[in-house]
Amino acid sequence: MKKIMNRPEDFAVETVEGIIAAYGDKVKLLNADPQIYLSNYPTREGKVGIVTAGGSGHLPVFLGYVGQGMLDGCAVGNVFASPSAQKMADMITACDRGNGVLCLYGNYGGDKLNFDMACEMVEMEDIETRTVLVKDDLASSPLEAREKRRGVAGMVYAFKVAGACADKGMSLDEVADMAQKALDNIRTIGVALSPCVVPMVGKPSFSIADDEIEVGMGIHGEPGIEVRKMMTADEIADDIISRIETEIPLSSGDEVSIMVNGLGATPIEEQLIVYRRIHKILSDKAVSIFMPHIGEFATSMEMAGLSITVFKLDGELKQCLAAPACTPFYTNHNK
Repeated sequence: MKKIMNRPEDFAVETVEGIIAAYGDKVKLLNADPQIYLSNYPTREGKVGIVTAGGSGHLPVFLGYVGQGMLDGCAVGNVFASPSAQKMADMITACDRGNGVLCLYGNYGGDKLNFDMACEMVEMEDIETRTVLVKDDLASSPLEAREKRRGVAGMVYAFKVAGACADKGMSLDEVADMAQKALDNIRTIGVALSPCVVPMVGKPSFSIADDEIEVGMGIHGEPGIEVRKMMTADEIADDIISRIETEIPLSSGDEVSIMVNGLGATPIEEQLIVYRRIHKILSDKAVSIFMPHIGEFATSMEMAGLSITVFKLDGELKQCLAAPACTPFYTNHNK
């Protein structure tokens, strides 16, 4: 293991300290707790709260999207580990402005268990909650078992839509419904070229040959659909878009947002080469692209590879995506 860090056991906390030092104008800690982030922007009474949670190691997910126009709070655990139910409950309580809190997070066992407990805890204090699970990873389960799918980079779009709806003054049920509507139109598939190393483990999470690529790899190193010989950028784009189109067919006149997301060790040049091909594929179909997202949005430590997310838009979803937002890792000034 070769990492720029101090002690492995301090990795998550020192990451937090760095974020607060750099972005303290946008985010703050709840009672100096390095596992609970809150927006540092003024929030009006009555606004529905939007919160998430999960393990460290995926920056900018999760805590990088706390701020104005997106998340109000985030609880984070150690690398790839869920925070406790108590941390989540404290965060939910801090984000309630009288009209309830939406819990919007990835479909992972530990997060689900702890969020369910947290929601029960706060509901005893008369705080209303709703839960929407992110399940955009098309590769993680077949269509007939889609309830088992994992949440990956597409959750960033869901944070954006939910945050915009809450800022508009929508009710808790309305915000939850819009987040679900967004997710119904979002699919993601990733490819991995190399493994990541969890600091406290000290060795790679999986192995893959130098001339191979794994299609459908999860952001914790979960097995994908297939391991095959390395593909070109165009072949990767063609393969992923064709798989996504089995569930979100695209035709002339449709409008989408595309996210090409680096998993931690993929140069932006390589991401742009892939996006160039996606743009050509969709242009040939007369499908327009609105607000492409290219960069690192949901990583897996130093894993090499990328994911592609397709978000099919209508007028309502497009307006939410275009709404202003300002967080440590996501800024949008579109009106």
